[in-house]
Amino acid sequence: MPIRHLVWFRRDLRDFDQAALFHALGESASVYTVFVFDTTILAGLPRADRRVEFIWHCVAELKRALRASGGELLVRHGDPVELIPRLAQELGITAVYCNRDYEPLALRRDALVADRLAGLGIDFRQYKDQVIFERDDILTAAHHPYTVFTPYKNTWLKRLGQADLDSYPVRERLARLAPCPDEPMPSLAALGFEATDLGALNVVPGMDGGMALLEAFGQRIDRYKTLRDFPAKKGVSYLSVHLRFGTVSIRELARFAWNHGGEGAMCWLNELIWREFYQQLLWHFPQVASESFKPAYRDLVFPNDEEWFAAWCEGRTGYPLVDAAMRQLNGSGYMHNRLRMVTASFLVKDLLIDWRWGEHYFAEKLLDYDLASNNGGWQWAASTGCDAQPYFRIFNPVTQSEKFDPEGRFIRRYVPELAALDNKAIHAPWLANSLPVGFRLGRDYPAPLVDHAAQREAALALYQRAS
Repeated sequence: MPIRHLVWFRRDLRDFDQAALFHALGESASVYTVFVFDTTILAGLPRADRRVEFIWHCVAELKRALRASGGELLVRHGDPVELIPRLAQELGITAVYCNRDYEPLALRRDALVADRLAGLGIDFRQYKDQVIFERDDILTAAHHPYTVFTPYKNTWLKRLGQADLDSYPVRERLARLAPCPDEPMPSLAALGFEATDLGALNVVPGMDGGMALLEAFGQRIDRYKTLRDFPAKKGVSYLSVHLRFGTVSIRELARFAWNHGGEGAMCWLNELIWREFYQQLLWHFPQVASESFKPAYRDLVFPNDEEWFAAWCEGRTGYPLVDAAMRQLNGSGYMHNRLRMVTASFLVKDLLIDWRWGEHYFAEKLLDYDLASNNGGWQWAASTGCDAQPYFRIFNPVTQSEKFDPEGRFIRRYVPELAALDNKAIHAPWLANSLPVGFRLGRDYPAPLVDHAAQREAALALYQRAS
């Protein structure tokens, strides 16, 4: 019986530099590929979900690419625990290949798939692909996981070698894809979803979209360190969603930064290392997905005012930069990284609302949602995680606004009712000596929901009681 392998695509939607695909093609002359729209994940999502549409377009592009190389991407809709073993058995597969995922639910899913495949006499082979270093690759001298970023980063950089950045030459082997009859891909409607405003938002899915963003960012990476904190400026890479779904390769990005060198590139590489720091934390400490990393802060008694939470979600707190950021998120599925920190700090330490409420809201809205990074970022801002900012460090939303949106350009874009205010008043309208004729605070734009100074003291007291 000929050796046949099956590659199961998940968050690695590309036909280049893909570890599982490379190894499968190297060990068999007949390789099938599959992607599963997982109903256990999709259930409960709104019909108009930008992420589902983004993935759908990525899968469609990958399907076209593999078909052009003589293969076919089989696309299924259902529970992969049932579908993958069944498909492997139908095709006479010897081994199923995939790239490792590190999220708790994904680990449980893969364990179930592996168990069922073993019962059929089929191997389940997994590879490192979405990170440079995974699991126990980076440990302290005492063989413990790092819980502070800087020593983790230093060890990461010391450990890094050229082999860690080398690409897998997948396309040299694509002739080994198993020929299959063309199989139509289920439409969004057949999956239970509908088209969104993704195109109008200028979000280009797939490998082509990721490559275009990388090429554009390469032209301005030298200015990354100086521009990255200013949401009205084009300073960041915008590649996070492509990293999330693997339409770009982490090796490609890290290699580009490392070889380019310079202050901007090294600052960006530092952010890629933060991503891996949070990934290894989630793998070593899966409990952080639902509770504070620091035991002392697991029982913080947040007041959790639901009306205040609704105001935060909807961008009507009366703090212009916070409201602009939340409206950006709600309208586009994206939020600038500096603003993720500002809005998170405001929710937890000004409104005194449990960080998990905000984390869950971001999980619903972010196009680039990633459990490890989202959880890590929220716990950093809430001072409940490892390597978090100390609880007594509380972002002042007004000074953050004045520093990182000094001309109010970002605020004017997302809070247009404040467009007529001058560059000083726009950061804190309630403190302005004068406001435009006809503009009334409390009618045309909300008065501040809370007093920052008073809430800062309340937050300090709350954390001190738990310490």
